[in-house]
Amino acid sequence: MFLASWIWGTAVILCCVSWFLLGRRRRRQGEPPLENGFLPYLGCALKFGANPLEFLKEKQKKHGHIFTCHVAGKYIHFLTDPFSYHALMRQGKHLDWKKFHFATSAKAFGHGSIDPAEGNTTENFHQTFIRTLQGNALDALIEAMMENLQYVMLQSRAPKLQSNTWVTEGLYTFCCQVMFESGFLTFFGKEFNSNNDKNLSSKQETERAHILNALENFKEFDKIFPALVAGLPIHLFKSAHSAREKLGEALLHKNLLKRDNLSELVTLRMFLNDTLSTFDDMEKAKTHVAVLWASQANTIPATFWTLFYLLKSPEAMTAATKEVQSVLESAEESISLDGKHISLNRKQLDNMPILDSIIKEAMRLSSASMTFRVAKEDFTLHLENDSYSIRKDDIVALYPQLLHFDPEIYADPLTFKYDRFLNEKGEEKTDFYRNGRKLKHYYMPFGTGIAKCPGRLFAVHEIKQFLALILSYFEIELVDSNVKCPSLDQSRAGLGILQPSNDIDFRYRLKCL
Repeated sequence: MFLASWIWGTAVILCCVSWFLLGRRRRRQGEPPLENGFLPYLGCALKFGANPLEFLKEKQKKHGHIFTCHVAGKYIHFLTDPFSYHALMRQGKHLDWKKFHFATSAKAFGHGSIDPAEGNTTENFHQTFIRTLQGNALDALIEAMMENLQYVMLQSRAPKLQSNTWVTEGLYTFCCQVMFESGFLTFFGKEFNSNNDKNLSSKQETERAHILNALENFKEFDKIFPALVAGLPIHLFKSAHSAREKLGEALLHKNLLKRDNLSELVTLRMFLNDTLSTFDDMEKAKTHVAVLWASQANTIPATFWTLFYLLKSPEAMTAATKEVQSVLESAEESISLDGKHISLNRKQLDNMPILDSIIKEAMRLSSASMTFRVAKEDFTLHLENDSYSIRKDDIVALYPQLLHFDPEIYADPLTFKYDRFLNEKGEEKTDFYRNGRKLKHYYMPFGTGIAKCPGRLFAVHEIKQFLALILSYFEIELVDSNVKCPSLDQSRAGLGILQPSNDIDFRYRLKCL
């Protein structure tokens, strides 16, 4: 037994020594400073994962505005100078923004590769999303979401809303349920026809139970999403694997065809799946799971943070309430509980600069997205003042949280200031500076360049709708007005808006209208 342990121990040591001597990358002339880390394969992954912002700040201070880190088998060149971001955007000839996203989607959601070069489909997914989430298609989504939010807030939650009675709930739980149920109905339609259905109430209850069950499966799958992106197989997580399969079953084409009011996005994706892909039925369904995840995973925490900061700031609450009231009056919309819903179109929602600033500030404080580009070949990256050699298959990355928390750009960057994105005229502020120079890139929760999130416009509009309706129909307050701001859950760093590490209790009741 001792001899066997000694042999295995020696073998492990020899492997580590061999990796240290032979397997570690050596920095070549003209390349950025290199941080290999001490762990085989993982490299700097554990330190980076523990607190990405502090890790990158430390390396930035040590190496300057560009450096390379070995993270989980990949070599990532972090570019931290915001004045050089545009240089990265101009490197389309040498850098691929799709490769990483295609591989991540297939790995996480379980469908075949959606890269047309792989032969499973010829669909241009990015163009599909732009076509169905922007332009005229956005108007239809906004209209549907407005209707569904009011249905979910006022009708499906009616048993909780007894006259003049406070309801206490977790704020994140509330945002999660309302936004998921409303978003699901907006994108994937309804199982019932509200116009001529004699058993409407019963069918609505059944529908809500199905959606809330889908929400539980979504949360179970979403919990391990960072691990899937990191490369761990989903079979290691039995309950999450089961949850993903159940979501896929719910979104099979044969089940979607039974639903009314499918969004243009889902209708077009079904058609393109059937005509341009070789995917089997479950793989097609899993591409819809990807759409569901993309529509909810960042919107839900963004909604939470926006409402939380609003509740913590009486000044912001007063300004936001006045703006909503003003827009409703201009639109000649009255607030009532007699079944007549408020209707605000895209133009009216765009005329809410205070809400827009509040949402931006909340997302600035909670966003930890990362922009990736994969090198197609060895090439020279030309920045504003320097040039660096980049190897094929290396990743060049931007981590905008460094930008969002830079005190030279945002004074007192850890403090919520509801009017930070308003100018002296009360309009959108776009002039931000660093070292006396105006920045082109100063706010990047949705990425940048051609890979900028195609659903960003709808995401902001649906949060505005949520806030406008909450402020119109409800009295809301924190149970503990002195409660501390929850910390950010760093396990999701790189994926978008970070979730709170714990929920916060709040209470609400219908206004006496």
